Amino acid sequence: MRVLGIEGTAWAASAAIFEYDPDDPAPLDANPPVIETDAYQPESGGIHPREAAEHMGEAIPAVIESVLDATDGPVDAVAFSRGPGLGPCLRIVGTAARALAGTLDVPLVGVNHMVAHLEIGRYGAGFDSPVCLNASGANAHLLGYHDGRYRVLGETMDTGVGNAIDKFTRHVGWSHPGGPKVEDAAKEGEYVDLPYVVKGMDFSFSGLMSAAKDAYDAGTPVEDVCFALQETIFAMLTEVSERALSLTGADELVLGGGVGQNARLREMLATMCADRGAQFYAPDPRYLRDNAGMIAVLGAKMLAAGETLAIDESAVDPNFRPDEVAVTWRAGEASVSFAPEETAERQGAEAVVTVGSDRVIKRRLPKAYRHPALDARLRRERTVAEARLTSDARRAGVPTPVVRDVDVAEATLTFDTVGKRDLAAALTPERARTVGEHLARLHRAGIVHGDPTVRNVRVGDRVSLVDFGLGYHSGHVEDHAMDCHVFGGSVRGTVAEADADATLSAFEAGYAAVGDDDVLGRLREIEGRGRYA
Repeated sequence: MRVLGIEGTAWAASAAIFEYDPDDPAPLDANPPVIETDAYQPESGGIHPREAAEHMGEAIPAVIESVLDATDGPVDAVAFSRGPGLGPCLRIVGTAARALAGTLDVPLVGVNHMVAHLEIGRYGAGFDSPVCLNASGANAHLLGYHDGRYRVLGETMDTGVGNAIDKFTRHVGWSHPGGPKVEDAAKEGEYVDLPYVVKGMDFSFSGLMSAAKDAYDAGTPVEDVCFALQETIFAMLTEVSERALSLTGADELVLGGGVGQNARLREMLATMCADRGAQFYAPDPRYLRDNAGMIAVLGAKMLAAGETLAIDESAVDPNFRPDEVAVTWRAGEASVSFAPEETAERQGAEAVVTVGSDRVIKRRLPKAYRHPALDARLRRERTVAEARLTSDARRAGVPTPVVRDVDVAEATLTFDTVGKRDLAAALTPERARTVGEHLARLHRAGIVHGDPTVRNVRVGDRVSLVDFGLGYHSGHVEDHAMDCHVFGGSVRGTVAEADADATLSAFEAGYAAVGDDDVLGRLREIEGRGRYA
């Protein structure tokens, strides 16, 4: 089959032709799509939606004509980027796709742009079921396949990674796009500390960008700020990627999105994966930036699975979340395991944990992907925080392991052994309710866990919370609600869809029985802040 793909979510007006045999698919390198792209380049600042739409209206017919002229043979379907993206641009692309499909009398396929980033990486790598880090201008999230959908394991709570970098470069007077300029300036820079904000597998850039602007305004050389921005932002993205691998038990990671062209980000991810024995794949840069090739590739898979759209059901969706897509083209495939085997020594996202009959030794080993100064700071801060907060939580009435020894210099902790398995392997509504009660007691004592996932709860004679390394003291309702959000995300990313609602309803009932109703109200707000909500 030959599929024509059309991309136009923001800046790139692009068309592609892809030939695909579902019975004998060729490797991507052996059968690359033919791609024609005309990119919008603003004269100053960031992308202006009206100007981008005007460019799209002029460029889309031309790139479609070019790609059709460059290839031979009939078109069997037209696939288009249905969202997420800028509404005015998406509507132009949708109109063009409908008109072309009608003229050619072929099926129409609506593609989620972010899932396309994932799928072209999976196809190019030949991986079975990878975790995907999508790092693009307007978006940043982690996806993992489970129960027939791509689940959002973690995402930005404020702005996309590329847009965050562009905010800094606009502040210093540099033109769009800012990412390549930061990468170039960073080559001459030295490290300075900036805020590092990771909450479970979610993350935030707003405080970091404000601090970067303030540092520049205070006279810190722009090269040093750029170097620190890269080291901090990309370390955050690499850390949450490792957390996603640890949560899911996956051993494959693919990269998607235009920011993935950055050499330092690719280096960090490759180093992290090599150190934990996972495979890493970054597509060729032409498939990382917005392009119609990925739309055509996913469109072909969807067509083979019978996923086509009627014209009257083909409206675009600027907020089209990847977890809304039924992944029918992977029907029958097994999900990754979310309950890795319990072993005497296991590697988590942050540390190596050795479990004995009565003692657990947790060693935060140096992370080679992080800048040494940043790595030393995080290992020290998190070791101290975990020791203090684990004990503080016990005093607040929450079951946690007893801390037997702390070696800050070696970033090593010794605890009493608690539980026989992770909650991930033994999750029930009753246990989820208990976790809700535990978190409420923590919050009443002014303690934030920071990473209450189903892997950081141990189940035995009782339900215990572990791993307070991302924790801190706070009485703010926002911080407490984020704890609940992190737990909910880990449940939805690891539990069958039919069971998730009942499990989280029990969790919230437990929280409400002990804690502050305002926290659950704020949780509803936070759930609406994702980049696609």
